[in-house]
Amino acid sequence: MELNEPNAKYLVQAGYKQTEGGVIPVDWNYQQLTDVARLESGHTPSRRQPSYWGGNIPWISLHDTGSLNDLEILATQQYISQAGLKNSSARLLPKGTVVLSRTATVGKATSMGREMATSQDFANYVCGPAVDSHFLVYLFRYMAPEWRKLMAGSIHNTVYMPTFKSLRVVLPPKREQESIAQALQDADALIESLEQLLAKKRQIKQGAMQELLTGQRRLPGFQAEWCTVSLGEIGTFLKGSGITREQAQSGAIPCVRYGEIYTTHTDHVRSFESGISPAVAATATPLRQGDILFAGSGETKEDIGKCVAFLDDFEAYAGSDIVILRPRASDSRFLGYALNAAEVNRQKASKGQGDAVVHISAAALAQISVRAPEIAEQTAIATILSDMDTEISALEVRLTKARQLKQGMAQALLTGRIRLV
Repeated sequence: MELNEPNAKYLVQAGYKQTEGGVIPVDWNYQQLTDVARLESGHTPSRRQPSYWGGNIPWISLHDTGSLNDLEILATQQYISQAGLKNSSARLLPKGTVVLSRTATVGKATSMGREMATSQDFANYVCGPAVDSHFLVYLFRYMAPEWRKLMAGSIHNTVYMPTFKSLRVVLPPKREQESIAQALQDADALIESLEQLLAKKRQIKQGAMQELLTGQRRLPGFQAEWCTVSLGEIGTFLKGSGITREQAQSGAIPCVRYGEIYTTHTDHVRSFESGISPAVAATATPLRQGDILFAGSGETKEDIGKCVAFLDDFEAYAGSDIVILRPRASDSRFLGYALNAAEVNRQKASKGQGDAVVHISAAALAQISVRAPEIAEQTAIATILSDMDTEISALEVRLTKARQLKQGMAQALLTGRIRLV
């Protein structure tokens, strides 16, 4: 659209029209959804009647929240009987009915893959011949910001049924609805395949770590016995220095704060969320290439002492509540993996002090022991695991891009900015 001077009116591109729902293609309609789909609510049969439950009728409830992420729902956590259906306001709805959560997880949507009933927590649309059910699912998901605006209630977030009775939506012709739904379904299939591949690669890496970091599997060419050493024997310990939340955003010099070890970093520092000014750096603890950074505080003993290796050769600093191990003759990449292994974590947990906030000191960390091979084998193991991390990171980037592409596609296709016919 272009601004028309001097009247400040919008010119509508040829082939489009202005409606209350925005600018849409001329052959699309902005209309009340109940004109083309029948609105149904749900109900919960009496829990005091055991005979109403455990039958063969799938009954969608808030227990099925996870399944609402699928395009179709085929099974439910709970089932009702014919008696439960007959003696309640629950309705048996046909396959293809679009189910929208209107309570708690507001805006989640799917379509019935078979005849089902629902609880009163859902608004259900039985689609007429002018509406493709899969298209309507994607449209409802795209409308997530609108559902948030429509929510009410002081205890539970709810969109009330009158809203659904008067709901107006943008609808393309049926054939275009089907094309849009198929395009978005293909995008979902790509995302799902990348998610499955990423999960598989992470499992493979986890298995490799279990074998390689314990010596259960040895790499070709290495036969020397592994030694058990304490962290105090591996290197020297020092402490990070105080950097406040405000100071952590005061400049561009990289710094690591202890909370980021839990939330941002895994095994090795690969990026930075915080940056400090030269004035703050002047009183902070500088890092050296190869330092191992332990979180000195945490919420649970099981997580205390999570660590990451700093492998870069540039200026960076550590904030307070970080305990730094500076190794003398070890491969820091190896230590970044090995010092987060299950056996080492059990030792760290046993030395954590406190309840509401758990702490671990340099002195306690110095007593922790780790089994390690000679440095050449450490390097070989670290290289294998690092290569796996590189592959996983590349998949994560692909997955992020695929999700962004799908989001952009949905916005363009569901508003008619891009046409598939």
